[in-house]
Amino acid sequence: MDRMYTRPRAIGHLDADCFYVSAERVRDPFLKGKPVGVLGNQGACVIAKSYEMKAAGVKTGEPIWEAVQKCPEGIYIKRDFHWYEALSKSMLEVMRRLSGHVEYYSIDEFFFVAEPRPGQSFQDLAVSMRDTIFKELDIPVTVGIARSRTLAKLISDSAKPFGASAVLDKEHEEGLLASLPVTEISGVAKRRAKRLLPWGIASCLDLARSDRALVRKLLTSTGEALWWELNGEPSGAIHAERPRHKALSRGGSLGESTSDPHRLHAWLVRNLERLIEELHYHKVMPGKLTLWVGYRDGGSGEGQVRLAVPTDRFDLLLEALRPCLRQAWRRGHLASRMHLVAEDLADRGSAQISLFEPPSPRAEALAELKTRINQRIGRFAVRSGATLPLADIYTDDANSYDICDVRGKICF
Repeated sequence: MDRMYTRPRAIGHLDADCFYVSAERVRDPFLKGKPVGVLGNQGACVIAKSYEMKAAGVKTGEPIWEAVQKCPEGIYIKRDFHWYEALSKSMLEVMRRLSGHVEYYSIDEFFFVAEPRPGQSFQDLAVSMRDTIFKELDIPVTVGIARSRTLAKLISDSAKPFGASAVLDKEHEEGLLASLPVTEISGVAKRRAKRLLPWGIASCLDLARSDRALVRKLLTSTGEALWWELNGEPSGAIHAERPRHKALSRGGSLGESTSDPHRLHAWLVRNLERLIEELHYHKVMPGKLTLWVGYRDGGSGEGQVRLAVPTDRFDLLLEALRPCLRQAWRRGHLASRMHLVAEDLADRGSAQISLFEPPSPRAEALAELKTRINQRIGRFAVRSGATLPLADIYTDDANSYDICDVRGKICF
């Protein structure tokens, strides 16, 4: 037998089942066994649903009015990321007890180095981890263990819900890959799958058996890394701590679509305040900013600016972003999403101070006072007057926190 199949180094993937719904069921057991949908900020669409609601035909991202028609008996709850983060961090604590090397990948996903105890098989380990999380936190999860992270994720996805599966021999591995289309691989969406199809690559096994040079030509180095992963060779490390950010971003849905430039400016200010909060936390300053606006008709607009000197001052960043908003704005079109992206991040203590933009004692004192008050009373208790057009957003507690505010995870 090939040496790599005798006692391979294994990687695991643990993924919570319907995590937002499961989290709601932890604090309200009445919801167990019932069709439950978790709604986004303004309650306009379903961002997560239980298996019972999925069986009724409700899809993630579906407008609430369509979901209610498909599942009128469903229970619809507005999301609470404060609570979801608390449970997520509890899962992380348990995971770190069960494995010496855990990657906090997303709010409900963890990769880990799988190391069975003496006398314990990889399958036993998968079952034990699943059952421990459920016993201690009442959160159903699925665990997959394989020779690489991509294989581990494919296995856990295939074993849902509440499954536990370790696949480490080549025969069973190839049987699974043959049954899955390439779109099941994270990083291979419909566009990439369409590029592969003329070459007869439709399943995960087709991709694994393809010529590596061809895969690189079709899917660049990212695709080549996936090729190695599908063949059981890990292409990247398990990160016990999050690597340094290359970019920071804040934004998302605007709730009710708008063509009002004053309301769009208010959203710019809100997202900038959230972005600066994150810049301060990570002690970095951007040298480049991008403002992207998505429109309901499918179009988009974008503005970009390079700063003469990296800064995290609210007044300077807002002044730099206003022209970007004008570039991204499409008069008369309904905007539905906005994102701010900060790049070329410099350490706060190492950036050069500009000779032409000396620090403003008044601006810095106001920013410091604003930060101290908000830390003591609550996020955005004090905010720019330019956000007044968003009074309806700030009066809803669900809007005070978002999934991207969960720090420490690798993805999303």
